[in-house]
Amino acid sequence: MKKDRYEHLRDCPLVATEFPVLGVAAWSGTGKTTLLEALLPALRERGLTVGVIKHAHHSFEVDKPGKDSYQLRKAGASPMLVASHQRYALMQETPGQQEPDLNHLLTLMAAHTPDLVIVEGFKAWPLPKLVVYRQEVGDPGILEDPWVCAAALKHSDARPLAEAVARLDIDDAPSIAEWIHGWMQR
Repeated sequence: MKKDRYEHLRDCPLVATEFPVLGVAAWSGTGKTTLLEALLPALRERGLTVGVIKHAHHSFEVDKPGKDSYQLRKAGASPMLVASHQRYALMQETPGQQEPDLNHLLTLMAAHTPDLVIVEGFKAWPLPKLVVYRQEVGDPGILEDPWVCAAALKHSDARPLAEAVARLDIDDAPSIAEWIHGWMQR
């Protein structure tokens, strides 16, 4: 597996949570977000409330320049919470932080009492993982991570997997949702 910026966290334990945490790991361009867009409604149909933590590898803006919340955040409000009758967003500046702290982000999820939290990205963190893999994208070493519980591959990809790793069809979101639901029960 290619060494990445999270390598130093490999032995870092996750905080204890009241909800299961499942990482969805893949190389960029593999189709993680597309798969999650299909999985979330299928999990919701099973009565599950699913939170998602998405790692971004770049700077991003939640609000737009010129909006009051943007101006106040840039002026130093930290955190900045903007709310309406339809949604709210909490923005926290993290200057000097090298990478996001997954443990801290999981504690923020706790107040929302999800049935499951899916973590997209954070490939090297020690958490149970569903790996999404396509032969034409990325390094197959990602499948060798000892935290991999399942691998979603093309049906035609017959590469060997570790005995404990469930083989899932990347194009069968309902079956993957069923596997996740069963994994949560275990």
